[in-house]
Amino acid sequence: MGLRSFLTDAWSWLNYKPVMASTHDGRPHRALAPELQASWLPDDAVRRLAAYKLLAAYDSNQAGELAALAGNESAAERREFGEPSVFVDTALAHMLGKSQQIIVPGAEHASDDDPSPDAIAAAAVQQRIRDWAEAELLPLRMQAAERKAVLLGDGIYLLAWDPSKNRVRLKTYDPGFYFPVLEDDADPGDFPNRVHLAWETPEDPKQGIKAKLRRITYELGPIAPPTRSVTTREGLAGREPVEDGEGGLLLAPGDTYVQETGAIERIYPWAPDRLSAITCYLTDAEWLLEDLRHGQALDDLSLDKARFRTRGDGEVLHKLDLQIDFLPVVHISNSIADGEHFGQSSLAKVMQVLDELAETDTDSAKASATTGAPIIGLAGARAEVDRITGRPRPLAIQPGTVFQLSDGGSMDVLDTSGQLAELRARTEEVRDRAAINARLPAVSLGTVDPSDVPSGYALQLSLGPLDSLVDSMRLARAHKYVLLLKLVQRLHQAGRAEGWPVGETLAARLVFGPHTPTDRTAILDEVVKGVTANVLSLETGVRMLQDAGYPIEDAREEVRRIQVRAAPPKVKPRAAPQESEAGGGEQEV
Repeated sequence: MGLRSFLTDAWSWLNYKPVMASTHDGRPHRALAPELQASWLPDDAVRRLAAYKLLAAYDSNQAGELAALAGNESAAERREFGEPSVFVDTALAHMLGKSQQIIVPGAEHASDDDPSPDAIAAAAVQQRIRDWAEAELLPLRMQAAERKAVLLGDGIYLLAWDPSKNRVRLKTYDPGFYFPVLEDDADPGDFPNRVHLAWETPEDPKQGIKAKLRRITYELGPIAPPTRSVTTREGLAGREPVEDGEGGLLLAPGDTYVQETGAIERIYPWAPDRLSAITCYLTDAEWLLEDLRHGQALDDLSLDKARFRTRGDGEVLHKLDLQIDFLPVVHISNSIADGEHFGQSSLAKVMQVLDELAETDTDSAKASATTGAPIIGLAGARAEVDRITGRPRPLAIQPGTVFQLSDGGSMDVLDTSGQLAELRARTEEVRDRAAINARLPAVSLGTVDPSDVPSGYALQLSLGPLDSLVDSMRLARAHKYVLLLKLVQRLHQAGRAEGWPVGETLAARLVFGPHTPTDRTAILDEVVKGVTANVLSLETGVRMLQDAGYPIEDAREEVRRIQVRAAPPKVKPRAAPQESEAGGGEQEV
């Protein structure tokens, strides 16, 4: 008898599900997702995609249906009332906060009386990024990507330059399409040098369309020999080199320089004083599934039978040089990486509790049916006989029904109200257990009556687990959004967008708003007392009001307005008396 192997990986918290580890090698059940058996799918991605599929089923109240497909026939009667979706939406809302703001450090000093050039540049970059975020609907796209990250553990952003709109476009992808090529000895925090976005397109016999595999690949590599202008010491391609007075060359952003050794380097707009030998290539190709050989991995597909897609301007997307030295793909992880590239779902620790909750709800629904329509036993009653079949007809029980019983007859009713009460209490107990383990207190889920909270301090203590949850989720995302905003700046520079000058990109960050309600009246009273007693500066007080949710866009500008209004009015000095031309007397002006 073969023993089942003990498997521990990033998704082993789902091993208790038969559909997740139904075979000896730990591969998921075929009913979980038939496409997981595709030959092109990397082996290390099978369990990840199966976990995504299982989590999506819980989010859409289809976990019972999925279990029934795997052979558990009783699971078809499972009652699911949306608790997983509520947990995900609650965690998402608290993580994002009430607002998100793009901040460039130093921009707040641009409104000073004598601002430095760095402060003015920071304010200009901040405004340009905010304008781009508004045009590209960044908050809306964040909602889509972050909900995937909270539910599945991962979210994907893709950036691309759009010459027709003259700005960077932001797209979100399902993490099930994301296949990074990770080196065995690479640190989990390092960025991969090659990333695939791949998915299958189903066939359509009516239109004669066959099943296809589409793969979009971004990869970093050495710069290929250019087909456009090249700057060399000999002035190839009709360009005269510009000497810098010390025997070197002055290059413009986008120029390519061929070294004497034959190495090809390029200068990028965000690093005008440094040459780089790396660029990013884009390949967008399709294969017919029938042309793929069995065992052919996604990263090793032959390009002989590939059909390359074309861009809107007719450019073939095969090893297209994007003239950037980074991958325009940003992976969002829901949890802090601990030796893993991929994140963990917010439902990971409470999956079994959610199963228990669904089973208890199912039992409660069955008990409720027997309580509302109880089972009745009659003794000594004469049942009406069906004239056709000759058999007694079932007794119909409804309000106003009267039964004639013979002598010694009786009626017994099966009372299940006690069991129903116990099941309802058990449901609340399991739901509280799930909320505690998910670090989502009842007050955050809206299931607590405000009058039951004894004090504000007690409310603050009850929100402690939620605070730690939000802090860890935001910490896992902080550097990814810094990277996203940095790539936005660089792509605008590479596209030579108006208003985006050449030079080093500034560090911009995304600041999330408060995740819990604040007592604005109490904070306002605290600020007034602190500023009046000179224990708080006016600047600190205004920032406290801004953090509390008051509509203050610029703290320094708000301080200036307050100081102007608080200053005493200037009295116009009276003019000196003058002698009149007529009599030499005094005349007041």
